[in-house]
Amino acid sequence: MKVKSFTFSPFQENTYVLSDDTLDCIIVDPGCYNSSEENELVEYLNLNQLKPVRLINTHAHIDHVFGNQFVSEKFNLKLELHLLDEPILAMAGRSAMTYGLNYKPSPKAEINFEEGDEIVFGNTKLEILHVPGHSPGHVVFYDRPGKVIIGGDVLFRGSIGRTDLPGGNHDDLIRNIKEKLFTLENDISVYSGHGPETTIGYEKQNNPFF
Repeated sequence: MKVKSFTFSPFQENTYVLSDDTLDCIIVDPGCYNSSEENELVEYLNLNQLKPVRLINTHAHIDHVFGNQFVSEKFNLKLELHLLDEPILAMAGRSAMTYGLNYKPSPKAEINFEEGDEIVFGNTKLEILHVPGHSPGHVVFYDRPGKVIIGGDVLFRGSIGRTDLPGGNHDDLIRNIKEKLFTLENDISVYSGHGPETTIGYEKQNNPFF
């Protein structure tokens, strides 16, 4: 699986395009905020002859859903999201107003997934791990053979996701990271929703929250 990241919006959010040799791809957490960022995403897809087949959110905070409407309409894709984060998605417009930012309303999720389900595209299968704490329905996507996790805002290099937003819970996040992520192999790469990638082993040894 190839991982391509883009850093979008005033929140400096990481949007991911995941693809394999079939040229099918999925778009995870499209944070493209304006037409320039939308064009950057489309140009990459066109240049690499990729076909988007799924639109997926790790969670529904505003910075991760700015581009949901654009991607959904551009590629005729249904939004996929954990059921427990649908109330968070419904609050996105209000969140944008709080920050004084423009927001193209995201479509509602038409497909809900949960832990134990798989995200399948091309020849690739991603396991879904439910890791709440940053938000109630936050999930991560785990490419077990490739040793890659697309982690959203759960675990960062040297930090963790904030837990002071609606639906957040610090104790839950710490416990779920320990139980769901830190039990995995140390050499697994974690691609976070903000900042640089890291590894499970590095965070177990160096993250000050643990």
